Amino acid sequence: MRKAIKVGLNFGLTSGVITTLGLMVGLNSSTHLKLAVIAGILTIAVADAFSDAFGIHISKEAENTSSQKEIWAATISTFLFKFIFALSFVIPVLFFSLKIAIIVGIIWGIILITLASFLIAKETSQKPFHVISEHLLISAIVIVLANYLGSVINKVFLS
Repeated sequence: MRKAIKVGLNFGLTSGVITTLGLMVGLNSSTHLKLAVIAGILTIAVADAFSDAFGIHISKEAENTSSQKEIWAATISTFLFKFIFALSFVIPVLFFSLKIAIIVGIIWGIILITLASFLIAKETSQKPFHVISEHLLISAIVIVLANYLGSVINKVFLS
């Protein structure tokens, strides 16, 4: 059971951070509207959390190595962790200007990914620096691409 919850935690945290940051940065650079960013975060927190949980559920069933109890533990924990971590990004948007909220969100995301990566490295006897660097590089690529895509969308559709 503990392994199933770890699956949900690691997947939910990673997906919650990366998906939400990509969406926030992309919506900000395309619309510059606080309402759009908040709506996007809330949509990710609900719809994508269900989608990811369902994906984990199907994946675990297809492995045919887990009990129904373990499958449901992974499903529910994925939903809850994705929902909570994605929703946490709405807090800075509510309390700061959008520009500052995006920066705070990126810092929050870096902290979460770094912490999760460090714990994974320790548990798997890998060098933390390598695991953290790899995960932060992937996160940075997502953020940069989302920002660029948002800018292109703004220029093509809103200018």
